[in-house]
Amino acid sequence: MAVITYFESDWHEGAPLIQSSMAQSFMHGSTVFDGARAFNRCVPDLDHHFSRLIDSAEIMGLQSPFSVQEIIDLAIEGVKKFPAEAALYIRPSLFAEGGFLIPDPDDIRFVMTVFDALMPEPKGFSACLSNFRRPNPDMAPTGAKAACLYPNSSLAIKEANKKGFDNAVMRDGADNVVEFASSNLWLVKDGEVITPAHNRTFLNGITRQRVISLLGETGIDVCEREVKFKDVIAADEVFSTGNLGKVLPVTRIEDRHLGVGPICLKAREVYFSFAARNRI
Repeated sequence: MAVITYFESDWHEGAPLIQSSMAQSFMHGSTVFDGARAFNRCVPDLDHHFSRLIDSAEIMGLQSPFSVQEIIDLAIEGVKKFPAEAALYIRPSLFAEGGFLIPDPDDIRFVMTVFDALMPEPKGFSACLSNFRRPNPDMAPTGAKAACLYPNSSLAIKEANKKGFDNAVMRDGADNVVEFASSNLWLVKDGEVITPAHNRTFLNGITRQRVISLLGETGIDVCEREVKFKDVIAADEVFSTGNLGKVLPVTRIEDRHLGVGPICLKAREVYFSFAARNRI
């Protein structure tokens, strides 16, 4: 896997060491990051991704040394170091070097990695219900894309993998389905397109928001409402949106097999058409 890293005002080949053993973020988990995509020189929604990075930093008590536009410029510079046809993941991050339990906002480091990451084939993935749940907003910094939240996802996916599934369906503390462990969840029932209402226990995904808007432009309304697992099991279609694969079908929920439905196919069509208008 080809990787380049921007750190301390320069690009480096590979992934250099960036934190000391005394770094506040290393010991106490205040690191924030975001993920964007480049494929065939398409770079959709960089401004939204990097605005979220800075918003996440503020939630965690960090201050970004770069503006959104400066991060966009760095990302484009990094992408252009790869072949035009490359499929890439763009991951800027902010972490605190100084501080103890509370990060020192004046001692913040910025790092960006750009690396090869193939777009997943839309052949479909399987998912099961997880025993792990998303924390409430008064329990964790759920409004931030923060590294400290990701063990929850890792444990859920590990649990699912042991059962023979690719991913996990996550619930909140009130037993509402909120998302997959690594992406936002959608379902279709009797022609109605549904995605769980953003109740602040999970991130309101940028690809999620984009697909809601794009489907709306085609006359397909999306209902954001409370979803229970029984709704997922009974759905005519289930699919996901997220940065890694953008729009991907789900072909098995627990022991129920599903086909790739027309709404998922339409969502992929309109999303990748939109992305093609964002070339560099």
